[in-house]
Amino acid sequence: MEVITVGELKARFCEILEQVIKGQEIVISFGKQRKKVAVLVPYSRFKGKPERKLGLLKGRASCRIHDDFKLSDEEMLTS
Repeated sequence: MEVITVGELKARFCEILEQVIKGQEIVISFGKQRKKVAVLVPYSRFKGKPERKLGLLKGRASCRIHDDFKLSDEEMLTS
């Protein structure tokens, strides 16, 4: 994975886009410390994650929560 600065991205924009089209991921760094702030990835990898269907295991699996379970809904969602 190549790391480039914002200035380099500006100067080589078309060339960088060609690399991304070919499948390469490019990390963009910014500032004097060259902090990594973004990644350019091919669009097919970005949008390629299918959404999960709710109820996928309905009728196939079960879950039982015992009465002595001591975790609130809010605690479960934040853990």
